[in-house]
Amino acid sequence: MSICIVSSCGGHLTEVRSLINSYSKYKHFYVLNDYAILPMDMESNTFYIKHSERDLFFFYNLLEAFLICYRNKPKVILSTGAGPAVPFALVGKYFFNIKIVYIESITRIYNPSLTGRIMYKLSDDFYYQWEPLKQYFPDGKFFGSLL
Repeated sequence: MSICIVSSCGGHLTEVRSLINSYSKYKHFYVLNDYAILPMDMESNTFYIKHSERDLFFFYNLLEAFLICYRNKPKVILSTGAGPAVPFALVGKYFFNIKIVYIESITRIYNPSLTGRIMYKLSDDFYYQWEPLKQYFPDGKFFGSLL
């Protein structure tokens, strides 16, 4: 099984990396929307896509997602957000039948993020880290804190 881990840099990457013990036993690779100083295990295992902030580059991200998924054939896309999760979920779900797993950011305690609201509809498995979010994600699963 191959896992595509899609993330923004910073806190979202820190969150998804906290799950490394869960996915490190599988073939996996990362997709980031910006350059960052990476741990050694990510240096040769990371693809970079154009940074998009709800602009026309989103459509470019769809093409990038298609090419990365086509070439690497992941079975699962895992993300904690933010922006790059959506184009990968759309492409993965509707073009390649890839399972989508999304975890709403730990910073969202009382209100969902825009990405979370979108990914709730696209994800096969949706998790949230704070119980007050249950009202927004009734079919989601309470996960507790990743950090």
